[in-house]
Amino acid sequence: MRAVLQRVSSASVTVGERVAGTIGPGLLVLIGIEAGDGPDDRDYIVNKIRDVRIFPDAADKMNLSVADAGGGVLVVSQFTLYGDIRKGRRPSFDDAAPPDVARATYEAVVRELRSTGLVVATGEFQAMMQVELVNGRDPVSVARLAAYCGLGETVALVGSSGVGKSTLANTLKGSDSIATQQLFGSFLNRLSQTSTSSMPMR
Repeated sequence: MRAVLQRVSSASVTVGERVAGTIGPGLLVLIGIEAGDGPDDRDYIVNKIRDVRIFPDAADKMNLSVADAGGGVLVVSQFTLYGDIRKGRRPSFDDAAPPDVARATYEAVVRELRSTGLVVATGEFQAMMQVELVNGRDPVSVARLAAYCGLGETVALVGSSGVGKSTLANTLKGSDSIATQQLFGSFLNRLSQTSTSSMPMR
């Protein structure tokens, strides 16, 4: 079993015109199931997703898990993680589990993650999915959003308290123009704006 974890400010997966799953701050997890994977492999991956410490604490050190940070998890099945291109130019997926086995294992991973108390959203198994993510401090994500902040444009960042609107606005502007503060408890380590205001982005 293989999993790719990406820390995000938000992420969503769309099937056709329908949003299948969405989260605010947390982890986007792409997961591939290998032929022969069993309960031990499932438990190992679940524990890693739950416990890996890649979120910053109050001292800005990567010391918190997604559970500690009060984040969500978006789990998307991705058999291409077992693509093998060591021979030739066309990937082989011989090591990937067959669909019926992979579905059962994928659903078991999701079920086990939810049993730990995490908020877990999912994609749709074997569907053609469009996955989008935003990382409020990632240059590529910010560059995509900056295209909407042109001269004469009005931009509104909408979301629940603590999801990163102020952090994203500050990153887009290139300065800490909006004051933020740490939140604790179930929103540990999220930054919350201390006032509501408008500001020029350029």
